[in-house]
Amino acid sequence: MKPKKRGINTICTHVGEVADTQFKGAVSPLFMSSSYAYEDVAVKRYPRYFNTPNQEALGRKIAALEEKEVGMLFGSGMAAVSACLLSFLHQGDHVVVQHDIYGGTYNFIVEEFEKYGISYDFSEGLSQEGFAAKINERTKVIYVETPSNPLMRIVDLEMINELAKAHGLVSMIDNTFASPINQRPGDFGMDIVIHSATKYMGGHSDICAGAVAASEAHMDTIWNFAKNTGGSLSDYTVWLLERSMKTMAIRVKAQNKNAKRMAKWLDAHSLIKKVYYPGLKSHSNYALAKKQMKGYTGMLSFELLPELDPKKFMKQLQLIKPSMSLAGVESTILSPAETSHALLTPEARAAQGISDGLLRFSVGIEEAKDLQVDISQALESVTKRQKIAL
Repeated sequence: MKPKKRGINTICTHVGEVADTQFKGAVSPLFMSSSYAYEDVAVKRYPRYFNTPNQEALGRKIAALEEKEVGMLFGSGMAAVSACLLSFLHQGDHVVVQHDIYGGTYNFIVEEFEKYGISYDFSEGLSQEGFAAKINERTKVIYVETPSNPLMRIVDLEMINELAKAHGLVSMIDNTFASPINQRPGDFGMDIVIHSATKYMGGHSDICAGAVAASEAHMDTIWNFAKNTGGSLSDYTVWLLERSMKTMAIRVKAQNKNAKRMAKWLDAHSLIKKVYYPGLKSHSNYALAKKQMKGYTGMLSFELLPELDPKKFMKQLQLIKPSMSLAGVESTILSPAETSHALLTPEARAAQGISDGLLRFSVGIEEAKDLQVDISQALESVTKRQKIAL
């Protein structure tokens, strides 16, 4: 009899636990050893081989959440991104990349690929034609990110899968902004799913990690590369990440709800020029987001009116923290031009639609009314300082 499919909260809570066979504790024991026996054992375990007890177990949770065969943990999101791309791309190969992606990934591609003899093209927009036009006989991989950082653009994953299969390409997606709670790219045929586990999987702004989910065959290719570059995650951090992921579904759903309320409130505010959130009906990709996402995301971006100084606005916030990362239980805000996309040239940022006044807002689990009060008092303070009439 085929086992009943488990619900998302059950997967978060129970799958990938390490059994405490000695004391029967309720949580996974932590195996801190960096050295394991190699004789008369079924598996030769070594931290850099991604197969210590805690690494292996949490990999099963990642795989179950993304409905893939295998999951693997890395030392950071960029360690996961770089390992996946360089596992499938070699000298003379070509990759098609979505034109608006996380600044770290963009910078890695434009600064490092030439050294490896790998060529690349960024898509012309997000349409099928925009991707297809860049595919050539040397293309091996197609890489996307949806929702995109920081403008929350949505890519049609069914279309990307069809395009990849038609041309024999490996499809990869950065699923960080959605999390497995809101979107399972494997449902649409995507081959390799990547996360900065620092974000929604960790959820408390105290973990740096990356995660990948894929088929056994694809993961074998990734492992063969990754074992040589040493991007594994410490077992203590693996243990902390497993603890955090037990509450991921509850946290993300609360953040989704808050973000949608905040997006609607900001969209109606007279001092806000534009809001970028896929859960708004005014969003250009709303219908697609509704189709391929179970929820939207706890992330949004917005622009103040041009006459308002975004730096002065952020300095007046009392509850929302100007901070570099995202997806923690506390609300944070930042300027992509100064942080996540600072390494891009002004021209490259402009090509992606990232203005110097754009603010990325990671909505936490606080009461939405309190977040609204905080933004209101900051806007009031800035308008008074700049002598602008409300």
